[in-house]
Order: sequence, then structure tokens, then C-alpha cells
Amino acid sequence: MNTAPAFRAPAWLPGGHVQTIWPALLSRRALAGRVRFTRERWDTPDGDFVDLDFGQPGRAGTPLLVLFHGLEGSTRSHYALSFALEAGRRGWGFVMPHFRGCSGELNRAPRAYHSGDHAEIGWLLTGLAARHGGPVLAAGVSLGGNALLRWAGEQEADAARSARAVAAICSPLDLTASGAAMGRGFNRQVYTRMFLATMKPKALAKWQQHPGLFDRSRLAAARTLYEFDDVFTAPLHGFAGTADYWRRASALPHLRRVAIPALALNARNDPFVPASSLPQPGQVSRHVALWQPPHGGHVGFPQGRFPGQVQGLPQAVCGWLAAHA
Repeated sequence: MNTAPAFRAPAWLPGGHVQTIWPALLSRRALAGRVRFTRERWDTPDGDFVDLDFGQPGRAGTPLLVLFHGLEGSTRSHYALSFALEAGRRGWGFVMPHFRGCSGELNRAPRAYHSGDHAEIGWLLTGLAARHGGPVLAAGVSLGGNALLRWAGEQEADAARSARAVAAICSPLDLTASGAAMGRGFNRQVYTRMFLATMKPKALAKWQQHPGLFDRSRLAAARTLYEFDDVFTAPLHGFAGTADYWRRASALPHLRRVAIPALALNARNDPFVPASSLPQPGQVSRHVALWQPPHGGHVGFPQGRFPGQVQGLPQAVCGWLAAHA
């Protein structure tokens, strides 16, 4: 299934902002408590740890769906619950690895996570594939999707050893364009403030853990993601600054090298990801399918009379992944 499914939001939910916010608020309430997770802690090669939340095991021989979350996400995120439910409906296994520091407990190492962390993606997928033994399908939401496609481009044909197919959902594949969009207008006043409200305290806790790790006064003064990344994310992960980080971590320049089935799904009214920055057919390999519907917002895609109903998104993505399993 390489043709994007038809999608149109209810007429009374116009615009990308409403299609982003409303489904997230309503679906989180509707889905709360419907999935039980079992947590495992894996020790990392650098002496740190990551926490993985497993859903109910799938039927023998069925795929394992690995979902990588977005910025400040977790298994409490509405999309995590939606995908876990869809995996269960199909009889698949499900797991969401938490990026470092996102599971509710501060990680130990003097680092956190970032949008281009393809090495971490690769380590996790290798371990999960060896453990599962059957087909592994991977999806990433927003930041997680960029990192996943960055890994697929980096690995080229070797990616098939760890995953049959991958999907990036509402991912900022051009981080410079999306970062600029997040620093303006409503995005800056609402979404950026929301992200920084959790990112800054976690960063300051990291400074307490590793005194002098970064300029604490600069971080306290940060009001945009650019400023936060410049003082924290970029230097902690080996980048010269935000501009260098956003350029080198972006998956877009690597999409021509992807050699396993890959889906890039982006609504053209996503407030986080400018439509002008979305990949075009000439920028990707023949293995990459581009779904760019006009509506949906950022990880919203509301449908039906109940606008919090977002199961259409995991159904469509998992259907595509299943066709390539």
C-alpha cells in the first residue's frame, strides 16, 4: 500500500493547531488505563540505562512494533497508547523504548537525547531484533521519526538486519526549518513554552548531577528551542552549536540512501513542520513512500464524530508496515 489513504478532518476542526491540540487532549483521556505496560531497564554500553515499556506479547511469529516517541514523550503520550492498542488488535508485540531521561527517572550519564541519535536507535533495534526473533517493524513519532530515518539512511542495506520496514510520523526531517517555525508566533508562545517547561528542569537536574556540565545561567534564560539546544543539547552530544546540530541531525539529506521500505507521513498543515520543508520524490530513494495529506496537524489526524478518535493514524501506518513485513 504505497498510496496515502484519504483523510479529511471534521469541518468544525479547521486548521493545523486545532487538529493538533484537540485530539491530544481528548484521546489521552479516552485511552488512559487501556494499556498495561511492563518495564525493563537495559544497561547501555556507556554505563547508562534506558527504560523500555513492553505491551502484551504478540502471537507467535507475528511482528514486534517498536515505537520511538517524540520530544518529551513517553508511554503516557496519546499516540503511544493508540499504537499499542492497534498492535494488540493485530496480535503484534509492542514496545516503546524511552529516550534517556524520558521514562520518569533521570539517566546517569552526562548526556540526554537528541533528534539525530541514530546510534542509540541502532543499538535498541539490534537488541530487540535479536530478542524477538521474528519480524521487527519500527515507527517514530516527530523527533523519534527523524532519528529513525536518520538511522535507516546511515545503515543503508544493513538496516534490514534489524527492521523489515520503518515509518516516520509527523517528523521534522529538516530540523532547521522546523526549528525556525517553532521559534515564531503561536508556536513559540504555546508549544515551545510547553516543551521548555519540562526540558529546562530536567537539564538543571542534569547540572546538579554533573556540576559545570553547561552554562546554567544561559540555560535558565533560554526562551526558544534554539537557545536551549545551543547551551544544552548541542554541546552535550558533540555538536558545535544549534545550527550544526540541526544540520547534521536532519534525516532529509540521507533519505536517498534508505534501502529498506520506509514511510514518511506529514500533514501539510502541521504547525511544527512547514510544508515547504517536506521531502519531494526526487530527494528520496525508491524505497521511501511519501504521504503528505493536506490535513491532520501534528500527530492529530482526528476523524469521525468524536474528534478525539485518532485510531485512524495507527491503523493506516500499521497497515503500511504490515504490507512490508
